[in-house]
Amino acid sequence: MHLIELKDLTKTYEDGEVVTPVLKGVTFTIEAGEFVAVMGPSGSGKSTLLHILGFLDEPSGGEYTFDGKLASSYSADEVARLRNQDIGFVFQAFNLLARTTVLENVKLPLLYSRVPSREWEERARAAIAAVGLQHRTTYVPSALSGGERQRVAIARALVLSPKVIFADEPTGNLDSVSGRAVMEIIERLNKEGGHTVILITHETETAEHAERIIHIRDGQVESDDHVTQRLEAEAFRK
Repeated sequence: MHLIELKDLTKTYEDGEVVTPVLKGVTFTIEAGEFVAVMGPSGSGKSTLLHILGFLDEPSGGEYTFDGKLASSYSADEVARLRNQDIGFVFQAFNLLARTTVLENVKLPLLYSRVPSREWEERARAAIAAVGLQHRTTYVPSALSGGERQRVAIARALVLSPKVIFADEPTGNLDSVSGRAVMEIIERLNKEGGHTVILITHETETAEHAERIIHIRDGQVESDDHVTQRLEAEAFRK
C-alpha cells in the first residue's frame, strides 16, 4: 500500500469571474520511507501541492489517498489528529514562538497530543538531541543563528515521530553552509530514522539530497526521476 497516492489531482482558484488553474492532473505515488523532492519554478504549483498533501488545503478534483484512505473521507477530527501526530511541517520562515525557549517550542505539538504530560520533557529533549542542539535548550530564537532556528523547527516536527515530514523550502532563509547542515540532518532522519520526507525546493543542490526528484511545471508533472539514476546518466554523457 502506498503512503501517498495522487490520481489526476487538480486545484483551481476562483476570484469572481477569474478562474486560475494551478494543478492540472497531477498523478504519482510515494512509498513509506522515501525521500522525495518536488522542484519547480515560482508559480509552478509545488507549494499548492504541498498544502494539499499536508491537509492544509483541499483539491478541486481528482483523488488524494493518504495511508490507504481517501483524504476527502477523513473527518475534521481525523484531519486534526493527522496534522498533529502523523505529519510534521518544516517551513522556510521557521514559525517559532519568539519569546519561548527552544525546549518549550519543541514541546508545542505535545500539548495537543495524547502523549502523557510526564513524557513531554523526555520526548522534547530527545528531538532536540537528534538535531544536535542540546546546548541551546534554554535559548530563545533571537539568540540563535538561522541554521539553529531551522534545526529547532525540525526538532518540533520530529517530536511526535510523524509518518511524514513536509519541508517547504527549508534552506530558503539560510546561507549555503547552514543550508547544507540542515539538509544533512533531514537526510539522516530519513536514512536512519526511517521518516518519509517530502521536500519542496527550487534549489538543485538542495533537491539532490533526496532519492527522487519530481519536477512540476505549469501545474503538471514534467519528470519523475531517481537522483542516482540521473547523476549516473549525466556522468555517462560527460
